[in-house]
Order: sequence, then structure tokens, then C-alpha cells
Amino acid sequence: MIAAIPLISSALSMLTSTDTATSAAKTAATSGSGADFGQVMSKLSKEAVDNVKKAESLSVDGITGKADIQSVVQSVMTAQESLQTALAIRDKAVAAFQEVSRMAI
Repeated sequence: MIAAIPLISSALSMLTSTDTATSAAKTAATSGSGADFGQVMSKLSKEAVDNVKKAESLSVDGITGKADIQSVVQSVMTAQESLQTALAIRDKAVAAFQEVSRMAI
């Protein structure tokens, strides 16, 4: 299980776009044409990390007066949505692992 944590965390980091559901649906739709689950989750986690980094950068710019408040708030809300999505996926993965571990051999 511990070996799967980096894979899960990287997958979760891609889920930070404002159109997370739309991106996930598009990615899932294209996954049938050759992309495997690991590639899809990797792409989603990369997008999530990028959104969090963008929010952090815009927050610093907002503090220094280089960015307007609206863009800072939008970017932080996007990062928050991404984090919540990542946590939901993590929770589902942990629940699935626990269910499998309870199965009789």
C-alpha cells in the first residue's frame, strides 16, 4: 500500500483545474483509445500540481501588488477545488484497498 501512495498522490495532483470534472471526463473518454489508468491519473495529478503552483505564485504576486485580487481569489479557489478532489480520490483509493484486504483468500 505504501508503494502506491506516490502514484495516488501524483494522480491527485492533476485534478486541480477549474474544469476538473470536464477534464476528467475528456481524459476518461480518450483513455479508451490506448491510455491506461496510470497515464490518466498521472496527467490529472500533474494538472493539479500545476494549478496549486499557479495559485501560490499568484498569491505572492497579489501580496506584492502585481496581481489583482480577483485573479488571486480565482486561482486559490481552483487550487482548493483541486485539493478537495485529490483528497476524495485518495479516500476512495484507501476504501477500495481496505475492501480488497478484507476479502477472503
